[in-house]
Amino acid sequence: MPFKFHDDIATADVAFEAWGETIEEMFIAASEAAMKVMIEDLEEIERRQSREIEVDSDAIDMLLFNLLQEIIFFKDAEQLLLRIESVKIKLENGTCFLKATGWGEQIDPGRHRLIVDVKAVTLHRFKVEQSPRGWEAFIILDI
Repeated sequence: MPFKFHDDIATADVAFEAWGETIEEMFIAASEAAMKVMIEDLEEIERRQSREIEVDSDAIDMLLFNLLQEIIFFKDAEQLLLRIESVKIKLENGTCFLKATGWGEQIDPGRHRLIVDVKAVTLHRFKVEQSPRGWEAFIILDI
């Protein structure tokens, strides 16, 4: 599991680290961690719907921020639990572009053991960086 939760950050927030050998792997790990904050068992989410997500930013850290916000948007607007399975990132003329594919299904309280409702990604201590093990992110979610 390429993410780890931190319990000692704040009482109304959830903090975690996510990592991967490539930046795309780290983005997927961060997406999985964000979903794991909301759902006890990610394996309960079935492949019933798919979504293509496209976001851009002038900074790589904000690209991850925007992707996570999109996942939260789908949960709020469509009641859709969405797991990201592929990410492609390219840099063009100083702008970072992301295309992601996700799949999931509508929230079913009878089958999905919900933990907490994530309201937003915060910028407090938000960090994306290259490291000896590849790419790492530190993220705090407002719950």
